[in-house]
Amino acid sequence: MTQFSNKSYLTKADPLTGSSWNEVSPKARALFRAITKHTKRRPYIRSVYFKKDKIFLTFFWHHLSQKTYPNQLRRMKYLPCAIELVRNSRLHPTSMQNPNKPAETLHRFSGITKSNKRFMVQIKEFKQTDRKELMSIFPYD
Repeated sequence: MTQFSNKSYLTKADPLTGSSWNEVSPKARALFRAITKHTKRRPYIRSVYFKKDKIFLTFFWHHLSQKTYPNQLRRMKYLPCAIELVRNSRLHPTSMQNPNKPAETLHRFSGITKSNKRFMVQIKEFKQTDRKELMSIFPYD
């Protein structure tokens, strides 16, 4: 199985600028707070590909906190691009059953930023409840 699909969504957004945690984190948190203000409960965005289903965002922050600071910084920069990709992409992702948990499906969307940098967005779907979580964002080198 190829990890990177042949089609990538071209975003209009660029990654967040900055070279340190103190520069990037406030911008990413502000973007997340803007999404959080639209709901009383768990923050989510709606995805065109999944027929306007909700994609919840809280698991992403938990997943991000398990990484080292340089890796967190590297991933957090792509948050605006990933949000645009999840909201607007109609391209088919690379989907596979989670090898560790058979009750989950992992969907990987590929994207290219306006500045021509490649990145991946991984969404976890629970088969029984049909609930979808934004799991991970990472640059694809």
